[in-house]
Amino acid sequence: MKLNRFAKYAWGVLAFNLFVILWGAFVRASGSGAGCGSHWPLCNGEVIPHSPQLETIIEFTHRMTSGLSLLLVVGLLVWAFRAYPKGHSVRLGAVLAMIFMVTEALIGAVLVLFSWVAKNESIGRVISVALHQANTFLLLASLTLTAWWASGGKPIRLKGRGIGLWALGLGLFGVLILGVSGVVNALGDTLFPAKSLAEGISQDFSPTAHFLIRLRVWHPIIAISVGLYLIFVCGLVGMFRPEPILRRFVGLLIAFVLLQLTAGLVNVLLLAPVWMQLVHLFLADMVWIALVLVTANTLIQEEV
Repeated sequence: MKLNRFAKYAWGVLAFNLFVILWGAFVRASGSGAGCGSHWPLCNGEVIPHSPQLETIIEFTHRMTSGLSLLLVVGLLVWAFRAYPKGHSVRLGAVLAMIFMVTEALIGAVLVLFSWVAKNESIGRVISVALHQANTFLLLASLTLTAWWASGGKPIRLKGRGIGLWALGLGLFGVLILGVSGVVNALGDTLFPAKSLAEGISQDFSPTAHFLIRLRVWHPIIAISVGLYLIFVCGLVGMFRPEPILRRFVGLLIAFVLLQLTAGLVNVLLLAPVWMQLVHLFLADMVWIALVLVTANTLIQEEV
């Protein structure tokens, strides 16, 4: 890896966005999503809220960090176009990051303006948070690729990749679906917390339970299936590819998958406390980032 000033900045932007994502999850898990009311971009009709409650401080902090994140990505885009020639992969990554950052902000605004926050149980909120999570993963992928290409990573070549492309593409799609099911599952845990593990299991299989509760049973099934698939496919990549950097990323991916599955089990046993939800989300993001790097470094090589 060759870390010039732009590459260091790009990795820093990625790290800051991870913090913003985790803080956003804390806003949801703490029930602070309505801290600024249904106003956007203002907070309770004010630029800076006066005499704010704790929920307002939490939500307002998220908006401020999200705004700073937007400015950082704008800086990334401008710098990329100034530092790299036309057609360079870093430019492509920065453009994609800017697109997904804008859509990230727009989806967040929709959640606030339609009051799909706090204790709202509507299908509109479920769809919006699912789209939000999918967009967040695409944003993280764009930032990761931008930073990696700026660090000396070679561009991806899709033509002639054959089964390798399909296998890794299926893995990416699986983790995307897993992330969406995870955020929907977390929403259900927030809105309908169980007092005990036995009560939670009983709710999951009750035909009269809210649809968010009945959806919870699918997340661990998806997690185990996707996790085993990633370990198998990326394990094969690590076995047959001699490149040290690729094998290192494969090792990190498998480690994060195992940690994520363990964290998921602990999260269930502890009845999804806020801090454990944040750990679970962080590991999910790291699985995604590691898979993006494995894919990027595999698709510049010959077919798997």
